[in-house]
Amino acid sequence: MNEHIVKAYDEDLKTLHDLIRHMGELTIKQVSKTIQSIVDRNDILANEVIDHDYEIDLLEIKVDALAIRILALRQPVALDLRMVVAALKISNQVERIADYACNIAKRALLLNTTPPSSLVEGLSVLVKNPKKMIEKVLTAFTTNDVKLALQVWQMDQEVDKLYNTYLRQLFDEMIADPKNVIPCTHLLFVAKNIERIGDQSTNIAEAVYTMVTGKPFKESEPFKHVDEV
Repeated sequence: MNEHIVKAYDEDLKTLHDLIRHMGELTIKQVSKTIQSIVDRNDILANEVIDHDYEIDLLEIKVDALAIRILALRQPVALDLRMVVAALKISNQVERIADYACNIAKRALLLNTTPPSSLVEGLSVLVKNPKKMIEKVLTAFTTNDVKLALQVWQMDQEVDKLYNTYLRQLFDEMIADPKNVIPCTHLLFVAKNIERIGDQSTNIAEAVYTMVTGKPFKESEPFKHVDEV
C-alpha cells in the first residue's frame, strides 16, 4: 500500500486487508473441518461448521461497512479505489465459499447416516487444490501480486479435471449397485460444492487482476498486461 498524509487513511486500508485475510483464514478452517466431518463421520465437526458460519457473515458486514466508510470519507483514487471496490467483491465471494462449506456440513449429517463409502476418501484429494487456491489468492490480494492471482486462475483447470474424474467414479458406483445411489448422491452434492469453491477462488483472482492492472479481466488474454504492472 502507498503511504498517505493522513495516517488514519492508511490504518483503514490496513484494517480492510486484515479483515479480508481473517475471513479467508476462518473460511479455510471451515472447509477443512467440513470435509473432515465426512471422512471421520463426525457429526460434532459438521455442527461446529454450521454453528460458526455466522462469524464469517459478520466479518463480511464489517468489510462492507469499512469499505463504504473509506469511499465516503477518504474518496480514494487509482489503486486505492480499485482495492476498496475489490475488497467489497472479494468479501462477498469468500462468504460464499464459507456458505459452500456450511452446505457440505449439512449434507455430511445426512451422509453420516448412510453406510460408509470408499469414495469418501476422494474428497480429501478433491478439496486440496481449492484450499490452496483460497490461500494463494488472498495472498495475491494483500500483496498486489497479479502473477500469483493468475496462477490461481490456472489452477481451476485441474480442479475441474479432478471433479469430472470423481463424478465418473460416483456414477460407476451407482450403476454397480443401486444401494450406492443415496450415499453417492450426497457425495455428488459435496463434490459440486467443492468445485464451486474453486470457481469462487478464480473469481477472486480475476478481481485481483483488475485491481492491480486497472484493466478488465478477459479470459482470452489474461497475461497480456502483467508485465506492465
